Amino acid sequence: MINVYFEKLYRYERKQEYVGVAIPFKKGEYFDLDKLSVVQKDKKLVHQAKVTAKYDDGSIKFAYVRFLADLAANKTCFATVLTGKETEEELKEATGITNLDALSLENVSKLRCNVNKEAGTISVDTGALKFLLSNNSSNIFSKLEDSYRDYTKDNFVGPNLSVKNRTSEDSFKLDNYSFNIDSWRVVEAGAVSAIFEGKGHHELIEESENGAKRIDFELRITAVSGKPYLDVAYRIINTSDNPLEINSLEFFVKADANKACDNELLDMAKALHESAGGDSTGCGDGAIDNSKTSGPVFHTRGINDLDDILSRTPVDTVRTVAARSNYKTDFYIGRDGFNANVIADDKGLLKEGNEHFAEVLYGTFFADRTDEKSGVCATIYQAMQNYPKAIKADKNGIGVMLVPENINKVVMQSGMAREQRFLLHFHGPEESMVEIDNRSLIYQMPDLGVISPDVFRESGALMDVFPTKLNDDVEIALINRCDAHDRNYGMLNWGDSVDQGYTKQGRANGKPVYSNNEYDYPHACALQFARTGTRRFYDYMANHASHWMDVDVCHYSKDPLRIGGMWEHTGGHIVNGIMVCSHEWVEGLMDYYHFTGDERGLETAIGIGENVLRLLDTPMYAVPGEANARETGWALRALIALYVETNDKKWLSKCDWILDSFITWEKQYGHWLAPYTDNTLIRVGFMISVAIGSVMRYTRVFPRQDLKDMLIRAVDDLVDNCLLDNGLFYYKELPSLARNGNNTLLLESLAIAFELTADIKYLYPGFKTFKKTIGENVRAGVSNKTIVDDAVHVAGDSTKGFAQSFIPLITYYKALTEAGINYEDIR
Repeated sequence: MINVYFEKLYRYERKQEYVGVAIPFKKGEYFDLDKLSVVQKDKKLVHQAKVTAKYDDGSIKFAYVRFLADLAANKTCFATVLTGKETEEELKEATGITNLDALSLENVSKLRCNVNKEAGTISVDTGALKFLLSNNSSNIFSKLEDSYRDYTKDNFVGPNLSVKNRTSEDSFKLDNYSFNIDSWRVVEAGAVSAIFEGKGHHELIEESENGAKRIDFELRITAVSGKPYLDVAYRIINTSDNPLEINSLEFFVKADANKACDNELLDMAKALHESAGGDSTGCGDGAIDNSKTSGPVFHTRGINDLDDILSRTPVDTVRTVAARSNYKTDFYIGRDGFNANVIADDKGLLKEGNEHFAEVLYGTFFADRTDEKSGVCATIYQAMQNYPKAIKADKNGIGVMLVPENINKVVMQSGMAREQRFLLHFHGPEESMVEIDNRSLIYQMPDLGVISPDVFRESGALMDVFPTKLNDDVEIALINRCDAHDRNYGMLNWGDSVDQGYTKQGRANGKPVYSNNEYDYPHACALQFARTGTRRFYDYMANHASHWMDVDVCHYSKDPLRIGGMWEHTGGHIVNGIMVCSHEWVEGLMDYYHFTGDERGLETAIGIGENVLRLLDTPMYAVPGEANARETGWALRALIALYVETNDKKWLSKCDWILDSFITWEKQYGHWLAPYTDNTLIRVGFMISVAIGSVMRYTRVFPRQDLKDMLIRAVDDLVDNCLLDNGLFYYKELPSLARNGNNTLLLESLAIAFELTADIKYLYPGFKTFKKTIGENVRAGVSNKTIVDDAVHVAGDSTKGFAQSFIPLITYYKALTEAGINYEDIR
């Protein structure tokens, strides 16, 4: 029996709200999900569940459960996942009765996503919407019906792509592309929801010199039982050999299939004769007086004056709305089909105050068009974070501008992808604007189910990051270190971090060097979320994993050594980038899969793993010791993680080879020394620690005494030779490099030695490093903003810091508690 908790969030009750949660299981306990159910008070909830990972004995390790829950207004609440092994007492505690079969299954006849596949088509009936998806189509939907209106394929246009084909730095030719869906498939379908994936391409309409002939894309549509809205994700992939400068990328829902939509954007402040000062306080408290405004467009902030304005903008003459929020929602409401639009660009973000953790919420961004028969609202997910964006409503329909024309620059390098999402909410003319705004905001920050950290700890499904005794100072420091990262707004930048150290070293010729999620920031955030239940750490993981899957991985190249691989930190994310084993990670992507149910996380991790295998066959890794410990150490960590996840022995093919190279290396040099200058062999503590951590991960799966002995010798060597008189470890073993080190990876090595021996002596050398790191003053929150190329950069630390330090800190912290050492007693 596992309780799923929902924190107090919205002021309105949400009936049968679509939610999902990752459930971990102990090894050997469950081999199927046949008896799993979800209950809430005296009701059995409609649910669907899938296994996302198994142990090597075939038992379930992780499942992702989707269900429809009743969530209270302004209150915390919970639902309970039952596994089928509960006692009568546990059932009574969860449901009030001892016979589960007596519980009613609410609205089961209405709540069902019916999916029918026929030759070349997929038809879907959610109970609120019916739609048809067709292969070899030039429209997302071949038809769609809600309770108010029937739409044909011609009501849906695009997304259409236009590209600037540069003939010189100052001149270009516009290349326009057609939109072609090649095929659809059902990703997942059940009682609660259905997910569909389409693959297609944009084809150059007119032959153009140097123009890319074909640009691929993927679509993903999520439909929910009984709900009149669809989540649409569009992922563009630059499958050309050159950078792709997007001029525009636009999707339209046409009110009349025979009338064209346009992408004209008005300056709403000028239309209203307002100043362009904006909401500088970020509190939405600026008063807007509409008493003397006669239209055809009105402006209000918040919902208090909506009724008055809506009475002056009747739907029978077409009411249009465009809105965005920072604190309260800013509404532009038009009469007689007036063009209402909102824009997200770099200059607007620069002057706007926003105090949110933007991975969780910045605000919403939507447009609605309603006439006397029906209405449709479109919301772009995280529009401000992924600027440039625009959205509009006018008499002819809705325009969703994923890249609006002539507003900031978006240049995708070859092999780069990026997904953007929007919600289509179909409704009747009587739907209140308060509810439209409410649903739009919930889309930006959906309710999230959270389970107790004890469930994760007791399951053993995750790395053990659960100290038995918690210290407030250490917990505060870990939270601050996770929160203190910088943020980089922009379609290609959101979910990545600039490393100022690399940038100042000139590694990108003065341009910002993006860390490309170095050291696996999503993995650290996933573990921190599991051990705390704090929602924003989940959102950090999800946002950064999304960027990683799209931008930091190569989706197209003529070089097979690049396909599926992860780019090392570099300027422009991938410009002049390389791929090496020491900068390819997979664990955070698999966490993302477990915690979201999105199988693309696992697929991307597998692609990275296959790239690692290819790289290990290159001459760089042929001779033990020629590549440093970091290279093969990180490769071993990725490969053993993939084996644990998939139980596929192909990932072990190089593990024994790597381990043998470490054994040979030690025999050859006496210890894990590495070439530095042509005439030196030195110890690099943090690189040796990478190797120790990776070999230990293998040893936990395949225990071997010789490997344990080798690990102890390596840690002894670190302590004997790398520890300075002041209690810190040096950086590298050369007079020119033996400065005070601050790399926490050595703490994990000490914790591993303690795990292997239970000898407390291995914890003492880490006291100074641990105390110094925990005591560092890191600041979390909104900082200064600057526009740098295609990004609005919000200052903060690189995510590399938390990603690299979290597991060493938490494992050492856990070892201290097991040894009975209090943080307060460390000197």
